[in-house]
Amino acid sequence: MKNRLFPILPLALCALLATPAMAGDGALERARQRGKLVAGLAWVPPAYAAGAKFRTPESVDGALAAEVAKVLKAELQTVAAPAERRAGVLEAGQADLVLATLPGRDALRQPARLVPTGYVAAPMAIMRTDTSIKNWRHLKGRTVCLSEGSLYAGTLAKRYGAIEMPFKAPADSLMALRIGTCDAAVHDSAMLEELLKLPEWKKFSARLPADGVGADLMFALPAGDARSEAALKKIVAGWQAEGYLKQLMNKTARSIAFEVYLDQDVPDCH
Repeated sequence: MKNRLFPILPLALCALLATPAMAGDGALERARQRGKLVAGLAWVPPAYAAGAKFRTPESVDGALAAEVAKVLKAELQTVAAPAERRAGVLEAGQADLVLATLPGRDALRQPARLVPTGYVAAPMAIMRTDTSIKNWRHLKGRTVCLSEGSLYAGTLAKRYGAIEMPFKAPADSLMALRIGTCDAAVHDSAMLEELLKLPEWKKFSARLPADGVGADLMFALPAGDARSEAALKKIVAGWQAEGYLKQLMNKTARSIAFEVYLDQDVPDCH
């Protein structure tokens, strides 16, 4: 993925972190000094084991945390910070920052200092083009594939009466859709919109668009950390200038599509 931004961005960030009035202050500066950035994620994928099939994860939060670590020239370490624990993880200093997908009234918006990443998570369902599913209510009693760590796990059963079938990763969920194991697959719309641009997904391009308002993926910092907030805003501004998120979603969709291609050893359902 072509990206001209980050060879020069560390210089600007280091200048910001070296401001004399703020010397030694801020989570990102501490991470830079120790050479390790600790990021809290809603769901941490299992560590890759040699010989196992590589799987692109559901969320882009790990990729964004890795980009921040790259700017800091630091190693990335991830820790679990699910919705019910993320405020505590941040307040206890167990992570330098937390990546959280926050609806408008989430409790974390009050105690934390937030920086939008520019990524908005919203669910989308895709099906075979000959499906009888025409709206979200039609998912009642139907099997819906999704991946572990999905933001939408539990909500499809609760809101629509769907039968949820979780898989290890998006590639496994989408492969199950192709071979007829499930009636629909639900993932983030940003990834699925890119996936459906690929010609091999034309037969599975029926879709249900996002039902309601999406949720912003945010960097969350301790309330007093204005210095790290300013640094993250510079990083995100660079992403916006480069179209980085668009590039990331295109790469993610193509990687997932390739993983499905490599593993599908039976024909598409007819």
